[in-house]
Amino acid sequence: MGRLQWLMVLVQLPSQPSRYRVAVWRELRRSGAVPVAAGAWALPAMPAFQPSLDRAGALCREGGGTFTVVDVVPHDAAGEAVLREAFAGARRDEWTEFVADCGKYEDEIAKEIAKQKFTFAELEEEEQSLDRLRRWHRDLKRRDVLELPEARAAAERLRGCEALLEDYAGRVYAAMRENAPLDRDREV
Repeated sequence: MGRLQWLMVLVQLPSQPSRYRVAVWRELRRSGAVPVAAGAWALPAMPAFQPSLDRAGALCREGGGTFTVVDVVPHDAAGEAVLREAFAGARRDEWTEFVADCGKYEDEIAKEIAKQKFTFAELEEEEQSLDRLRRWHRDLKRRDVLELPEARAAAERLRGCEALLEDYAGRVYAAMRENAPLDRDREV
């Protein structure tokens, strides 16, 4: 990927009430912005980030602060590398956390299989957990405009989780059929 255009977000908020600082910080993190100095955040200048910037700006102004977004052009490749590496490092950390949660999901399904806990309630719980992983993956992918190799590995891990759930669902349905009372009035 060639050189990116960058945005610098400058945030100033009163110290109290702190809930606005926290809300703006969370929204900027959720957007994919990375802190580069006190009150200064950087992110690639791409339309995908604009809705989050709009929300963070509204929260900041609601808290009595100022929210300034400026275009930034690093003077040299070293400056570009600093911003790119800060952004890539944050994305790598997110992908690592995601993969770790996939591992927890896999462990949970293995535990249920070992206990032979093949119930519809457990299947529904595992489906909800997988849906959460899918939403998280979608959010991370949206932020990963650098298309890091970790994203491909995470997508493979998610597919593995989906296959595990499919296998577990098959076991649940087989157990339910096996344990279903016979319908004595039905002709065979």
